[in-house]
Amino acid sequence: MEVSCAFPTALDSPDNIVMAEELGYRRAWVYDTPQQSPDVWMTLALAAERTERIGLAPGVLVPSLRHPMVNAAATATLAALAPGRVAVSFGTGFTGRRAMGYRAITWSYMESYIRAYRGLLQGRVVEWEGAQMQMLHPGGHAPTRPVDVPILIGALGPKGHRVAKELGDGLYVTLQLPEFASEYSWVPYLVWGTVFDEGERTDTEHARQAAGPGWALAYHGAYEFGGASAVRALPGGPEWLDVVERTPPERRHLAVHSGHCVELGEADQAAWKAGGHTMVPDVTMSGTPARIRQRLAEAAARGVTEIVFQPCGPDIRAELERFLDAATT
Repeated sequence: MEVSCAFPTALDSPDNIVMAEELGYRRAWVYDTPQQSPDVWMTLALAAERTERIGLAPGVLVPSLRHPMVNAAATATLAALAPGRVAVSFGTGFTGRRAMGYRAITWSYMESYIRAYRGLLQGRVVEWEGAQMQMLHPGGHAPTRPVDVPILIGALGPKGHRVAKELGDGLYVTLQLPEFASEYSWVPYLVWGTVFDEGERTDTEHARQAAGPGWALAYHGAYEFGGASAVRALPGGPEWLDVVERTPPERRHLAVHSGHCVELGEADQAAWKAGGHTMVPDVTMSGTPARIRQRLAEAAARGVTEIVFQPCGPDIRAELERFLDAATT
């Protein structure tokens, strides 16, 4: 299994990607979350100029955020800066849409978008929104078409599975691992967590800072996909809801996604203090080195070919080192 990393796009992400390359990570994925992040393409371009080996990829692009021509041109630019190191993945929009109050895009839209995007990179004339268009970049403005970049698709259900099988080069997975993952030859699996010392409890400050942001996704996801009743069933769920529901419904998504993937928001902190931290080993890739290796073996048996670890907390290098050591020893 390849060991890669991910970063919630930030101003220091190029520095962290350089660090990840030095440590030996295979690929760096960064998020397309404009409501809380710098631009994903600018960040990857800066990283491309400072690295030589590590793969570079947006994980995941949300189609509704950009015209397919814009993403095609950005992809071609990054491919020119980092030849042979670029992959892209697309998703229907968890943080990239729900944190702005929208629902996920439809799979019919995703399918049309990827067909147009792929056609543009191949140099074909495509139709989008009733207009005929083509990448017209002359020499020196983009690589010669076709621009061959692997395209992965984030899917959890049958509709996404069909689109991924038909149009994708792999399956990008987060939140949960679908049964059909074993049908793909390339399956990056995005995880959060931390490596515990022997005997370390789930309520330590290290656990809170390093595993907490990933743990909090259990509440964010439960609320978005299952509603208040799903959250109420979790340890600390009622306390989490008490905070979130202080916000008017039309702005509630702002309270839900505050600190998403980076730090604990107010609601997350309330759930943690109420005992929610006990879920850390279950909802994140956290545990002793031996437990991490066991979990990775289980993921591999279910079809995962690339583990993608997002470090959190004040010491990113230490988290990257600890996880890589656990995963490869």
